[in-house]
Amino acid sequence: MPATWWLKKRVYFMFMMREFTAVFAGAYAVLLLVMLGKLKRGEIADFVGWLHSPLSITFHLVALAFAIYNTITTFNAIPQVMPIRIGEDKLPAPMLIAPNYAAWVVVSLGLVFILTRPLS
Repeated sequence: MPATWWLKKRVYFMFMMREFTAVFAGAYAVLLLVMLGKLKRGEIADFVGWLHSPLSITFHLVALAFAIYNTITTFNAIPQVMPIRIGEDKLPAPMLIAPNYAAWVVVSLGLVFILTRPLS
């Protein structure tokens, strides 16, 4: 099988992009561990300065895009991965997918509310 098999069909390409999201999730986890290490050693000021750099902002935006893509594809795969049966019938796909999107919106709005409140 050629190394470029995944470039032949859009569905294969999108599958590989979903798998590639793990690279950014891992890189982001390492970034957070580095930040915690610097915080522990009292070197956080230099790290915060780096967070404002164009490279850091680009990395965060790309990581966010991949995280959103991974979340959407995971939610949309739920009916195939975990079909719920009621007797002989399967629960309709939207009834399995919609609660996940609703929870995502609620948690996101909660975080926006918490993070945008002024410190008292």
